[in-house]
Amino acid sequence: MAVDATLVAAVEEIAATGEGPSIRRIGQLVGLSSSSAVAYQLGRLEERGLISRTGRRWRDCHMR
Repeated sequence: MAVDATLVAAVEEIAATGEGPSIRRIGQLVGLSSSSAVAYQLGRLEERGLISRTGRRWRDCHMR
């Protein structure tokens, strides 16, 4: 469930600002206070092929 909320938050933030949100911003949007928990959720989305990164930072993520 948290993975789905993370995906929705990332999509909405990309649509609103044109760039990927920071881990802290996603945490605020989905109610996770731990940045490692958000990074874990983003990693699961990347494993599933729903997002990809052009660099090491999660702000560089794009929807597939």
